[in-house]
Formats: sequence, structure tokens, C-alpha cells
Amino acid sequence: FLEGYKGIAYEVKLPTPLSSGEELKVIVEIAFTRTLSPFPTHIVQTERQLVVFQGNHYFYSPYSISTQLARVRLASKNVESFSKLDSTSKNEDVIEYGPFKDVQPFSSDTMRIHFENNSPFLTVTKLERVIEVSLWGNIAVEETVDLRHSGAVLKGPFSRYDYQRQPESGISSVRSFKTILPAAAQDVYYRDEIGNISTSNLLVMEDSVEMDVRPRFPLFGGWKTHYYIGYNLPSYEYLYNLVIDDLTVKIILPEGAKNIELQPPYPVHKSDQMLHFTYLDTFGRPVIIARKSNLVEQHIQDFVLHYTFNKALMLQEPLLVVAAFCILFLTVIIYVRLDFSITKDPAAETRMRVASLADQIRRLIVKRAALYEPFLEAVTRFKVNREGAVLTNARRHIDTEHRALSAEIAALLSRAKADGTDVTEKVTELQKMDAQMRDMVLKAATDADRLVHGKLGRNPYLENERQSSTRRRELAERIDSIVNLL
Repeated sequence: FLEGYKGIAYEVKLPTPLSSGEELKVIVEIAFTRTLSPFPTHIVQTERQLVVFQGNHYFYSPYSISTQLARVRLASKNVESFSKLDSTSKNEDVIEYGPFKDVQPFSSDTMRIHFENNSPFLTVTKLERVIEVSLWGNIAVEETVDLRHSGAVLKGPFSRYDYQRQPESGISSVRSFKTILPAAAQDVYYRDEIGNISTSNLLVMEDSVEMDVRPRFPLFGGWKTHYYIGYNLPSYEYLYNLVIDDLTVKIILPEGAKNIELQPPYPVHKSDQMLHFTYLDTFGRPVIIARKSNLVEQHIQDFVLHYTFNKALMLQEPLLVVAAFCILFLTVIIYVRLDFSITKDPAAETRMRVASLADQIRRLIVKRAALYEPFLEAVTRFKVNREGAVLTNARRHIDTEHRALSAEIAALLSRAKADGTDVTEKVTELQKMDAQMRDMVLKAATDADRLVHGKLGRNPYLENERQSSTRRRELAERIDSIVNLL
């Protein structure tokens, strides 16, 4: 049909053998690439794109053809020129050549049509598809795409202002294009080297997912872009509708797959197997690599991949995770319980010993300070009930407990003094402040006894109690601040 395709062979498999005299209608569908050439090859932003198609008026065949009709449907009705032959007619965007009678074998006559075509001239110069098969019910697909606008090259500057203001400006550029994903596609992402591209849209349909791919910038002739598209599948197919110069398909099988056999729907170039390592892999996942050039939509067909797999290997990754956590916990237990230092550090031991003493003293001081509040509550009950036994018992309890706690603090303080740290200074100061607090608390009991027995007036008592309460509160705050520094 085209000059470059002379000598092409077709193999037609008939459903049943033909008997003598029988006829069978055969429809041959041929897809040609790079048969449209931009002319002129360079245009400015405001120009429309013109292309030239050059082929053969006749179907190139080794057989005689009794009747032939060639119908050319163009992308627009704006035609600059077209070759003419007998019985040639044009109607809007359709040009018909023929019908021709009794065409001789290998007939050839140049067909040339120069017309306007602003369709997207997109070419995938390189496509790498990675299919990762998991036995846990998921297939992860990712494509790395190098895309180029192969139409008339843009010459001169590009004006974003004119592009957005005038609908006809950059009419041959590509703002967006569609790709069809399987109906079960989910977790779809679209990104480039910069990061995620949010200018795409997904339309979920009954039998597919339509993705409107919009690059970061419009594509003019000669411009190109590089991006990634990926998604997860529970099963089956992937569809893509563009002319592809070079396609690489990588199929990553589960670790441990053996007896691998790929059955493609048409001849492909198979590369040597390689190994792919992901999380928790030990000896690698086998990768099947297939390459094919010059692909179109008609090449979208299913392939069959056979392999064997020992189901016991499905326990490998969970067991590795369990083992990893066990090793981690065991390591932590050993690390925190053992001393790996080669020599002893006296300074560190002293600091640890002083810290331990300070913690014990801190607890005793807090416990001793807690004795004063119950005693003051007993003083309040004595003023109300005037029962001397209440005050006497409270006084006996605080004296006993206070004496015992103070003795423990003094013993720990003497041990801390041996290390010569500043803890002793703070504890000594706390001892003095506690003695002041104890005196004020006991004086509150004495004043209450004098009030009850009429030896102290009510107003002087209230004034003394107000001043004593203020001093006790201030002293308690100072004690707390120092205790927090131990």
C-alpha cells in the first residue's frame, strides 16, 4: 500500500478449508505509523498545522483486483491540494478514489494529500512498564513514559497570555489526552520528576477508568515531557492508546517462582531474566523483560505467563517479620542489662550514687511535708469541738513521724556529704526551712489552745493566723522549688 511496505506478507487462517468454487470475505486492517509529515515543518503559535499524506492510489497486492475503491477520511475539510486520478471525488472531509476495475498486480501510483490536521501528534518515544505480581491479591503497575509532540515544530516565542486569551492560539498544541485504565484500577497516581501532578481527572465508567492526563504545560510541536503513571489492580488488563516507538515490559513475579514461561500474542524480544529486591526479600524476585518497537492500539492484547510456586513460601515474609522483631527485642534486653564498658568510670558511678541518694531524700522530704496539713486540720477541729484529746493525739503523731523521717534524712545527708556534691547544701537548707515550718505549725496549735481557753482574743488570733498562714504558704513554695532541683 505504501512504498516502504512493499513485500509485506499476510497470513490468513481460515476457520474451515474452502471447497472448490467457494468464496470467503476477508477484512484486512492495517495500521501505519509516521505516514503524515508536517508541511510546513515549523509554524508559529497562531498558525494552523498542515500535513502531507503520501501513499498509493492502489492497494499494493500480488493479485489482480477486479474492483477497488479507496476512501480517505481526513481530519478536517480544509484541503490545500490532493492528487487526482480517474474517478476521483471530494465531499467535505472525504476523498474517494475509484472504483477502479481490473487493477493489475503490484500497481503503484503516488497519492499525495496536503490538508489541515490539528489532531494531537503524540509519540511515546520510550515506555517502560513494570508489573509487580503479589500472591496477596494485588498487581502493582507503573509506567515511565517519554512523550513527544511530533507535529510541526513551534518556532518563535510562546505567549501564555495569547494562549489563554485566544481559543485559536496554539490550536495544534496538546493540552490533555486520555488513557484508559482497567475498571478495577485504584490508588492511581500521576507524577513527574518534580512530584505529583494534580491537573488530571479520573472518570469511573462501567467497564473502565478513563484518566484525563493533563501535563504541567501544553505540548507544542517538538516539545516533550516525562512522567509516571501507576495504580494497583486486583487482576487482569491495562490499556493505553498512543503510538509507541519503544516499549519495555517488566513483569516482577513473587519470590520463589520457577518454571517461568511467557506466551506473548505476537513476537517480542525477550531479555535475560534479572532479580528484583523489595522489602523482606532474601534471594530476589524473578523479573521477565520483554521489548517491542513500533506499537499502536491494535497491539493491545493479553499475554499468558505460566509459573510454578510453592505455597509454603508465602509464610516466609510473615516469619521474617516475627524473627526480626524477636531479634530486636532480644538485642534491646541484652543492651540495657549488660555493661559493655571496658573500664569503670568513678565519676559516673558517683553521679549515679548521688542521684539515687537525692531521689530518696526527695521522697522523704515530701512525705515529711505532708504531715503538716493533717495536723492543721486537727487544730481546726479542736477550735470547733474544744476536745483537747484531738489536739493531743495529733501532736503526738506528728512528733513521732517527724522525728523518724528527719532521722532518715539526716542519715542520707551524711552519706551525700562524703561525695562532696551540692546536694548537701540544698538538703541542709531544706532542713532549716522545715524547722521554721514546724515551729509555725506548732505555734498555730498553741494560739488555738489559748483562744479556746480565753487567753487570746478573737481579733488578735485572726490577725496572727492570717499572717502565719501567709508565711507558711510562702515557705512551702520555697521548699517545693528547692525539692524540684534535687
